[in-house]
Amino acid sequence: MRLLAALTFFTRLPFWRIREIPAEAFKRVVPLWPLAGWLTGFTMALVFWLCSHVMPLTLAWIIALAARLLLTGALHEDGLADFIDGFGGGPTRERTLAIMKDSHIGTYGVIGLIVYFALMLQLPATLSRDTLCLTVLGGDCWAKCCAAQLVNLLPYARTESTAKNRTVYDRMSLTDGILCLVSGLAPWIVMTFVLHWLPVAFCWLLPVPLVVMLLLAWLMKRRLQGYTGDCCGATFLLCELSLYLSITLLV
Repeated sequence: MRLLAALTFFTRLPFWRIREIPAEAFKRVVPLWPLAGWLTGFTMALVFWLCSHVMPLTLAWIIALAARLLLTGALHEDGLADFIDGFGGGPTRERTLAIMKDSHIGTYGVIGLIVYFALMLQLPATLSRDTLCLTVLGGDCWAKCCAAQLVNLLPYARTESTAKNRTVYDRMSLTDGILCLVSGLAPWIVMTFVLHWLPVAFCWLLPVPLVVMLLLAWLMKRRLQGYTGDCCGATFLLCELSLYLSITLLV
């Protein structure tokens, strides 16, 4: 039931039609975020690999990014825009939360998304087709595992009644934490040490997204004394981007 709730929450596929999902299940979807990443990462990698055989790599990569946007309903990108708008234009906690909750995008959010996608679009120029495909498979899951740790480090900055989706996520139990970690690392372990598709050196870069998450958590604690759903989405994208850029410096 929790996996169904996670796939329903983190994608726009009609998993909700399989059966009715109780509202309580959505409070515990964060530990399964990396498992949802298996679906989004695989879809993105597959679309890129197929398109790259019939069109230039950059165009294939744009279509792959668009495929994930359609699959997730731009859930995380909306969070990134709101996060940058709030922290860029809100001098106080209350004002920052108000800006982040506003459905309209501001100048900071627009510029933030432009810079984010501009950096993402440079990846095919540095990484080979196969390396980028495999990196996306592992990077999506691992970045979500890193971003998921916000629920363990910080309290929710809003109440359940004022939250955008009327949901306050539960902190992870020990079992949930292990599940989140294993599902986030499994693709890297399999592709690196079992299938030998990726160089071991890439694994040395896996702490980079963790550092990014900790820096963002520190910023959220200072400004908001907690996190929001927008903060989670922004943290995922920035953690993922930091991993990809680190790999481009290594190859």
